[in-house]
Amino acid sequence: MANLRNIYDSRRIWKFALIAVSLMLVALFLYISNRLVKDLAVMERDRMEIWANATKELAATATEQVDENGNPVTMQTDVDFLLSIIEGNHNIPVLLVDGEGEILLHRNFRLPEPIDSMSPYEISPTNMAFLKRKLAKMQNGPNKIEIAIDAGTTQYLYYEDSTVLRRLAYYPYIQLAVLLIFIAVAYFALMSVKRAEQNKVWVGLSKETAHQLGTPISSLMAWTQMLEQMGVDRSVVSDMDKDVMRLSTIADRFSKIGSMPDKELTSINEAVVSSLEYMRARIPKRVDLHIHTNDQTNNGVMLSQTLFAWVMENLTKNAVDAMDGEGRLDITVEDSPHNAVILVKDTGKGIARKNFKNVFNPGFTTKKRGWGLGLTLVKRIIEEYHGGRIYVKESEPGRGTTFAIELPRVK
Repeated sequence: MANLRNIYDSRRIWKFALIAVSLMLVALFLYISNRLVKDLAVMERDRMEIWANATKELAATATEQVDENGNPVTMQTDVDFLLSIIEGNHNIPVLLVDGEGEILLHRNFRLPEPIDSMSPYEISPTNMAFLKRKLAKMQNGPNKIEIAIDAGTTQYLYYEDSTVLRRLAYYPYIQLAVLLIFIAVAYFALMSVKRAEQNKVWVGLSKETAHQLGTPISSLMAWTQMLEQMGVDRSVVSDMDKDVMRLSTIADRFSKIGSMPDKELTSINEAVVSSLEYMRARIPKRVDLHIHTNDQTNNGVMLSQTLFAWVMENLTKNAVDAMDGEGRLDITVEDSPHNAVILVKDTGKGIARKNFKNVFNPGFTTKKRGWGLGLTLVKRIIEEYHGGRIYVKESEPGRGTTFAIELPRVK
């Protein structure tokens, strides 16, 4: 039992370690990607600074100046170079405005109306309204460069992140989503394989147990008949028959594990009462057992009575063990709009909240002896074979535990 629990705990540790490593890799990837985006943003800022300087120099170059003879001249130095810098921006949306907020130049915006090639510098009212909205939005952003043309002239350059930078900004999150999807698919695939392996073990163990029990049960049945013919006290033979029938019931239960059992419409009240008939005579007298049913409600469910009795016996035995053979055990049948509800409440040791789900895991047990498979089997019978649900409804260490079973009610 200890080995089984250790194996299960080690698997849980490996699972959490794998998740932790995956999260660390994701965090590292996001950090690197964000650094890359920030570096590209700085590079674009530098490009816009150069663009702004080129605009300033071009404006100064085109300004009329006076030569040594007093004649006006126009400086054309490096005009072609400055124009090439300005014209070289093909992917960063830019607005150049004067001190009054009038748009002087725009580049790389996807305008609502095409620009007339015959008059590329004329802006249609629709495009102008679009650019004005863009300007109002960009004025509240960080991407702004002030260009001092001369002492009395100031222009402002506003720009947006390039298409490449915007796409790259979303790229880490797209990759993160893909990575998470991949991890989820891989996890569920591994869990499916693991569950399939567990199913094979359950089915193989159950079928083999039923098969091994079959031969001695048949032999015992024959012996009880022979003892009766030999004149052995009938009460002794009757008690032996009860035990043999009990073994036959257990073998029948194991034979049903691994395949969908036949179910019949059954009153949950009758099912609970009949399931506890065997246990009532075998639990300690210091355990006060109370069964509460409600015959006024329609709580018929589709049940395999043999397997359901196994569930109730397991829960009852666990409750008795938790109370050390002394306390109160209440089994209550309730009704809800869609489910029949069975509550199994004891006054035993209780369960810590962190173990509410762990109690159904294979190998989990607080007993010195035991395999920790009883509640695992109960969960399988209720959820996989009956489409229901079982869970710890409430528990407090030292005060007791309440298990709840919900089974689909037939309307």
